[in-house]
Amino acid sequence: MVVAVFRLERRFVQEMIAHAQEEAPNECCGILAGPSGQVAALYRTPNTSASPVRYSIDPREILRVAREVEERGWEMVAFYHSHTHTHAYPSPTDIQLAFWPDSLYLIVSLADPRQPAVRGFYLRDGQVAEEELEIA
Repeated sequence: MVVAVFRLERRFVQEMIAHAQEEAPNECCGILAGPSGQVAALYRTPNTSASPVRYSIDPREILRVAREVEERGWEMVAFYHSHTHTHAYPSPTDIQLAFWPDSLYLIVSLADPRQPAVRGFYLRDGQVAEEELEIA
């Protein structure tokens, strides 16, 4: 079910796709932040799982980004990661490990390397709600 529209500049989509391609065959991950729910910066974070089927962001890295974001008067808007061989839809593990219910989760799929796909979801209480993305 599509709930609303999330606006995202094309440069951030391109950066997430580039990050996913650079980290393949492992999943990549990162954080998008900005003022008032808008994206103004992308923070690449290391995937501490170093895995093609799972990602994990070190809590110290999340804290580092959160401090920088707070100093700017911003908020963490979204988390992103890649699926290197599957579609851009949350896996059961993604749903289980979604600890930020108010953040959007963006998934970059490289299942078709010629046409990477990016989709966004809210993951709350085990439920998946797709958020329509408007790429500007």
